[in-house]
Amino acid sequence: MNVVQDGVFTERRAAALVLASASPLRLALLRQIGVEPQHLHASNIDERPKRGEYPRSLAKRLAQAKAKYAGQATRDIPGLEKALILAADTVVSVGGTILPKPESKDEAYQCLRILSGRTHKVFTSICLISATGRLYHRLVKTRLRFAFLTHQVINTYVASEEWRGQAGGYAIHGRAGAFVVCLSGSYSAVIGLDLAETFHLLQAQDYPFYEG
Repeated sequence: MNVVQDGVFTERRAAALVLASASPLRLALLRQIGVEPQHLHASNIDERPKRGEYPRSLAKRLAQAKAKYAGQATRDIPGLEKALILAADTVVSVGGTILPKPESKDEAYQCLRILSGRTHKVFTSICLISATGRLYHRLVKTRLRFAFLTHQVINTYVASEEWRGQAGGYAIHGRAGAFVVCLSGSYSAVIGLDLAETFHLLQAQDYPFYEG
């Protein structure tokens, strides 16, 4: 990045970016808006909700925890000492009840059965730690309604294994996109990262979106 100082062009190095995730979906979303992280670092944290914790609070807490974990783990890596750290977390809830990332077919079936014919909310939290260590946070809420899902439809979807690693037990960018009859909010946030808020957070840190 070139800047003018005392009438002379000088080169200012843009901060590197660490994505605190191993999710190929979040990486693909970033690339969609011209962002290529210099480093990926999955955060090994306990994602279980605390007793009585609200869905939005859980999403915020986990996104911040992921960002801080990745920041501490990468701060001694050459070139990443002052990197921007980006993290996100997605939580699905129905009637205030948080749905898990299913670990079994039975659990995935139960999630879809709960979602069938109902409106649910997806909270996606984004956390960015700046080069100076300041933390920025955004929360995006999306409301969706699923069509009524028959036993056969649910079983077929569960057999596809598409639900693995997905909050609420479904992947909107895949076959489950056919289940959604109404969506109010951010489609990319449901996938795992709201692009508009991510763009604005990085832009505020002078991230070079338009430079080759």
